[in-house]
Amino acid sequence: VQLQASGGGLVQPGGSLGLSCAASGSILSIVNMGWYRQAPGNQRELVATITRGGSTNYADSVKGRFTISRDNGKNTVSLHMNSLKPEDTAVYYCSADILDWRTELARAYWGQGTQVTVSS
Repeated sequence: VQLQASGGGLVQPGGSLGLSCAASGSILSIVNMGWYRQAPGNQRELVATITRGGSTNYADSVKGRFTISRDNGKNTVSLHMNSLKPEDTAVYYCSADILDWRTELARAYWGQGTQVTVSS
């Protein structure tokens, strides 16, 4: 099982950016999916999560600006970010709680991280 993130890059303050993450491998089912971020010198923090049924949870700092979505058929999760601020600059990681059909065990998997830089 692996997660592959894409998107990210450099954007000006007030701009928009989208991230995508695809899970692949011996996936039986995916429960929760989410995005986290880590800025230099800071701990990794939750950005947004989404359940299989579509219930979402956002960090207060991104509410109203970021939107998380997922496609259960494609095993993907996306994050659309609007009104970006310099303080959103960080490495963004996708995560998914996956039940592996080979091991019959469920655990959290992480993508490789993608850099988002908000700067003029």
